[in-house]
Amino acid sequence: MGKARIPDEVGSAAVSAATGDFDAASRDTRASAVRWLLQRLADEAPGNSVEVRVPPFGAVQCIEGPGHTRGTPPNVVEMDARTWLQLATGTLAWADGLATARIHASGQRADLSAHVPVR
Repeated sequence: MGKARIPDEVGSAAVSAATGDFDAASRDTRASAVRWLLQRLADEAPGNSVEVRVPPFGAVQCIEGPGHTRGTPPNVVEMDARTWLQLATGTLAWADGLATARIHASGQRADLSAHVPVR
């Protein structure tokens, strides 16, 4: 059985609320926004060669290529929830996130620049 999907109308509303005033949005709203955008990323860039982590709210595997089955994946991208929302909605550029150490990426394939903002 697969994971429950967040409906587009619920996810879109959560993103609007969380990006409007991140600190005022409830934890549940921020979690829904993060998870929905991760869900969209996985839909748009299917695969399992890169793991994108946004603790504590979620993680997805995406982007075609060689996958992994055990242990720490070779290609990992990790960031906090605020950074992910900004990156996924286009208010933060991939290069700027890396340059300011808001995004941590390891591995040759750990590059989301072609996949953000999420559509």
